[in-house]
Amino acid sequence: MITATYKPYTLHFKTPSGTSRGILKTKDTWFIILNKSGKIGIGECGMFRGLSIDDRPDFEEKLQWACDNINLGLDHLLLALVEMPSIQIGLEMAFKSLESNDSFNLFSSRFTQNQAPIAINGLIWMGDKTFMKRQIKEKLQAGFSCIKLKIGAIDFSSEIELLQSIRQEFSETDIELRVDANGAFAPHEALDKLKRLSEFNLHSIEQPIKQGQWDEMSKLCENTPLPIALDEELIGIFSEEKKKKLLTTINPQYIILKPTLVGGFGGSESWISLAEKQGIKWWITSALESNIGLNAIAQWTFTLNNNLPQGLGTGSLFTNNFDSPLIVKNGTLQYQINQEWDVSSLDLKI
Repeated sequence: MITATYKPYTLHFKTPSGTSRGILKTKDTWFIILNKSGKIGIGECGMFRGLSIDDRPDFEEKLQWACDNINLGLDHLLLALVEMPSIQIGLEMAFKSLESNDSFNLFSSRFTQNQAPIAINGLIWMGDKTFMKRQIKEKLQAGFSCIKLKIGAIDFSSEIELLQSIRQEFSETDIELRVDANGAFAPHEALDKLKRLSEFNLHSIEQPIKQGQWDEMSKLCENTPLPIALDEELIGIFSEEKKKKLLTTINPQYIILKPTLVGGFGGSESWISLAEKQGIKWWITSALESNIGLNAIAQWTFTLNNNLPQGLGTGSLFTNNFDSPLIVKNGTLQYQINQEWDVSSLDLKI
């Protein structure tokens, strides 16, 4: 017999972080805690307000339903909560945590044994040119060889100047540059902007126009001089049939999977399988989870054997994150086996 409860938790950013959706100062998250004869399992439901499809008034009601019906089993719960991807991944983590000998070692591998790191991109937050340039220098000094810049918040000419100044100092062999527009471009101007951006030998651009415009995005992917990665476009697509239709209609160069937003590990794996059949490449990104969620996502990501830099470097953003074995070093995410977890603020009694 398993008992289940959930606890809300608010993460506080060290520095207010700029995105095209505004400035982020806090991030709400929820933890599902399972108990089976004194053995604890924990999972994170990192619903992202304003972005997650399950950002809706009955979110906590659904979470309570999952806890009340936990003994239906994981498969039954995942089917019943197909429109609540962040609860799905929280449940996947919690059951996996409950089954394992160590509540935080969910997918044992060379990564969790500190024998192999995960290459990650360094994330540059939006802000004025000086602020963004300072972040870039810090990431380069920290050993990153792949950097992702959020664009679309300051004027486009300033962003072009910023990219120009980076490329004057660092060639594409020195540093791989990814940009994320978060849907900031209007469809009528997007191709011209992509042409300008392509002058800087960028790896890719995420979501140049807002999601839901399949025909426009399809034309862009067909004519772009710069590889396009779909991100927000995947949110809210649940059935295999619709996933397949989206991929065949748009035919992007890449898809980016945030498990918390697209149906957890199972939902992500179905996207990966469909994409690979079509020759579409992919990588995994976290969605501002605490170290508990990031840990599970990173461990699962390592098992997928994808050599591209992943988007998993968000653990150090918060003042009240949990001490964990995860560390960012030389542009990689590593797991320090001699470092203990500290989740005492959740009172889990692990």
